[in-house]
Amino acid sequence: MANILIVDDEEEIADLIALYLGNDGYTVFKFYNGMDALQCIEQETIDLALLDVMLPDVDGFHICRKIREKYFFPVIMLTAKVEDADKIMGLTIGADDYITKPFNPLEVVARVKTQLRRFTRYNLTNGAQQEKTPGEYDFRGLSINRETHKCRLYEQELNLTPMEFSILWYLCDHRGKVVSSEELYEAVWGEKFIDNNNTVMAHIGRLREKMKEPARNPKFLKTVWGVGYKIE
Repeated sequence: MANILIVDDEEEIADLIALYLGNDGYTVFKFYNGMDALQCIEQETIDLALLDVMLPDVDGFHICRKIREKYFFPVIMLTAKVEDADKIMGLTIGADDYITKPFNPLEVVARVKTQLRRFTRYNLTNGAQQEKTPGEYDFRGLSINRETHKCRLYEQELNLTPMEFSILWYLCDHRGKVVSSEELYEAVWGEKFIDNNNTVMAHIGRLREKMKEPARNPKFLKTVWGVGYKIE
């Protein structure tokens, strides 16, 4: 079973989540502060992280950023905040999901399983399709390699999160076609799309920032209003 990292300074919550995940057979690494968790990440093989946003030393956003410097495993943010800005912040720095407190621990377990399935399926799918589709796209100065998870724009490497890479790869793989937000979400996240879900839009916005794309006339990531996105 997978190794799950839990970081939450509310000990009762951390202990409860750890109990439920442990009962499901997962190996749990549990911490009440961020610095110990960061040390654990360097020493252990982690398959998914549950990060509380508010911690006594460093916040969950900082931990998420540090994770994304080296690792691709899923990250789920836990927070008592409900503002959309905080949710978008977590998603754009590399988090894969967001759960607002209070929550049912069974929901957390379900979200963990969903993210692990998505992550495993994405990697298996890449391997299974290796002979059917190209391992790299290179056009107009944009180069993206599925095997190395590297992306370069005009010879400059882009520091993309796993989700950002997956979105860009999917659009490159469907180059010239308009991909709806629903199709993109279900293909990359592996979950049913829900109306008014701004997750895809937030990630597209962050991708454009990293690619230094002008919002009104982007060269690569085009918006087809009312339909979706495409790469030409």
